[in-house]
Amino acid sequence: MDLKITMTNLDIWKILGIITVVLLVVFFRHVQNAVWGGLTIGIIIGFLVAIFFVFKGNGFDWSIIIKGAILGTLTGFIAELLGRVSDFIKKR
Repeated sequence: MDLKITMTNLDIWKILGIITVVLLVVFFRHVQNAVWGGLTIGIIIGFLVAIFFVFKGNGFDWSIIIKGAILGTLTGFIAELLGRVSDFIKKR
């Protein structure tokens, strides 16, 4: 009996991508926040890494930019969340 429970790398990035899209929609109306800033920084860093891989000889890969955007957005959300927790603690 062969029971293989595997989750490919692509599946986890799809889940994180959906979470990222939800976070971007939730934080769309806010004037300045770390979520959209994290997206911007993630895209820039992802682009630089993709360019590095071009010079290394592996070719240009758009998935690196997408993964950078996802990680940047999630990092921005964590920063936004910590800022709100800090504000809550200061008010108490």
